[in-house]
Amino acid sequence: MSTATRIPVSLADLAIPVDELAPYHRNPRTGDLDSITESLSAHGQYRPIVVNRGTLTGRPNEILAGNHTYKAAKQLGWSEIAVTWLDVDDDAAAKIVIVDNRTSDLAGYDTVLLADILQDLPDLEGTGYAPEQLDQLLDETALPAPIELPSDGAGTGAAASVDYLQWGYLQWSSTRVRITQAEVELLDALYKRFVGDNDSDMGFGWHVLNEEHRAEEGAAA
Repeated sequence: MSTATRIPVSLADLAIPVDELAPYHRNPRTGDLDSITESLSAHGQYRPIVVNRGTLTGRPNEILAGNHTYKAAKQLGWSEIAVTWLDVDDDAAAKIVIVDNRTSDLAGYDTVLLADILQDLPDLEGTGYAPEQLDQLLDETALPAPIELPSDGAGTGAAASVDYLQWGYLQWSSTRVRITQAEVELLDALYKRFVGDNDSDMGFGWHVLNEEHRAEEGAAA
């Protein structure tokens, strides 16, 4: 990857030699250097790191935010990195280092949306996620509760189901496909019949994949 690709044009004026910088002298954060290195390799530097000039601390060019990005850049052999500058005293520098890490700790995820976005990507390169981690995320994502449709005894419940249930999903591992209302209704009928015959839904997926498939083949012969 060329230097121009590593640092986009919008950040080019902020680039300085990597060797002029120093990591924060008391950084309590331990970062995932492999993931950051993968991200820099895939995407380049998409935001600058934050550096303290050191006029008030006596430690010139000390990194306050982005210490592990700096380490990853050095590991990749980069000669330059984009920087924004501050000039603060020891107390302010320490607080900036701590809050930059703490705000990441306090943040959370909408895991359903995260899994949905990851599945939409053509691959997981540069995301920090491996396929097995996506599979685990999908396994840990709670399924929605069954929908109780309203009914006043005049058929509005059935009407509501037609309006509401327009489509659904089939999912296995990290693969998810959208299915139509007609397919949902067919699966629902097969499921109810299977549970009625077996007093359990254990093995329903195998039943659909095998017995129903063979029945369709026999009917078509």
